[in-house]
Amino acid sequence: MSPATASTRGAVLLIAYGGPERPADVRPYLANVLRGRRVPEERVEEVAHHYELFGGHSPLTELTLGQAAALEADLREHDVPLPVLVGMRNWTPYLHEALARMRDRGVERALGIIMAPHQSYASWEQYQENVAEARARVGPGAPDVDYLLPWFDRPGFIEAQADRVSAALEAVAPQHRGDVPLVFTAHSIPEAMATRAPYVAQLTASARSVAARLGRARWFVAYQSRSGDPRDPWLDPDVNAVIRHLAAEGARAVVVVPIGFVSDHIEVLYDLDTEARETARTAGVAFHRAGTVGDHPAFIHMLGELVRAHPARKPGEA
Repeated sequence: MSPATASTRGAVLLIAYGGPERPADVRPYLANVLRGRRVPEERVEEVAHHYELFGGHSPLTELTLGQAAALEADLREHDVPLPVLVGMRNWTPYLHEALARMRDRGVERALGIIMAPHQSYASWEQYQENVAEARARVGPGAPDVDYLLPWFDRPGFIEAQADRVSAALEAVAPQHRGDVPLVFTAHSIPEAMATRAPYVAQLTASARSVAARLGRARWFVAYQSRSGDPRDPWLDPDVNAVIRHLAAEGARAVVVVPIGFVSDHIEVLYDLDTEARETARTAGVAFHRAGTVGDHPAFIHMLGELVRAHPARKPGEA
């Protein structure tokens, strides 16, 4: 793609969940997250406590800004000098703030990248609805937003995640490394939502591809971070149940791979590094956690390739 073609698009928008920056932000942030959802008050306080354990701060914003800077540098190196901005659903910088900044820069069209590998309503369509609401809030001159196609099976994503798993495997005791199971995790969602989306199939395909790249035959898919009404059925098995099951089968170590997340935010740092690690300790299993893809060069370059290959359209075109 030439710079002239790139200029008709104008900018790239990384779209992510958001997270509190200080203790005073935690409950207003959770109020944003939980709008319209039936969540017991005790669950809200439990999640608030998770953030308080980390000083009321989520690293998600800094990590996403780092991904944006890396992607902008990759695009510039390939003669596509597009600005890359970050817009969050639930905290600053909000989506409407990012779109207003684009409008003020004269950007007419943005290419949105939803920073979630696997598609469900909560991880895909809801973000698109949020962007539409943000555009309406910005009003006249708000950039049109097109979207990058899913990348759950793209070689760059698989390579980056496999590299993170390889690093985790190096930390496993040599006598257990050959047969240590990999447990791939993603955020659980309601079963009713899952039946209407390719979420499970895409997650399984990602996990299978990473395991195959590493030559690992023993791998499992599990879910984490369940929330919502406890009466509603959500995707199982839970990662903690899988760890206990593997321990009962004689596993001496486990490598957990949060393949459903692209950065090490609170749902990784608490739900896995704190809670699942304690489950493993109690079960007598050595716990190892692979990193998320983050700003791994293969992942960033893959996003850059997809941006460069995306067809340019004029504002208002379908």
